[in-house]
Amino acid sequence: MQQFTVPQFIDVESKIIGPITTRQFVIFLVAAVLIGVCYRLFDFSLFITIAVIIVIVAGMFAFIKVNGRPFHLFILNAIQTIRRPRLRIWNNSAVMEVQERQIDISPTVAKPAPKEYYKKSRLAEVALIVDTQGRYKGEQ
Repeated sequence: MQQFTVPQFIDVESKIIGPITTRQFVIFLVAAVLIGVCYRLFDFSLFITIAVIIVIVAGMFAFIKVNGRPFHLFILNAIQTIRRPRLRIWNNSAVMEVQERQIDISPTVAKPAPKEYYKKSRLAEVALIVDTQGRYKGEQ
């Protein structure tokens, strides 16, 4: 039989620069480009304000995890839930109307099952069925 290597820890991201993963590096690279564009476009006080906001948002997207999942997946799931909620609410009144229309059925008296009397030889047959773990079906 051929053996295959089973990958372990497939949910762990690979590290490229020290403890920084590829995803975190790309997020900070995009943040640095945005800060550079802001430096060229705005005056210094507005640049500092926007740069601080960009660094905070980039840090949130890079490092924060909600329920063990990255923050960007949390945001995407929240947006999807807001746009298209999947909550189904059960309407109890429709079920109550159906129950009111049902006809009452009078209970029938069931006859008790007749008692079966077993022979002593039946004990040996049951023991054989148990010993063979059900392979022997017995006389039927």
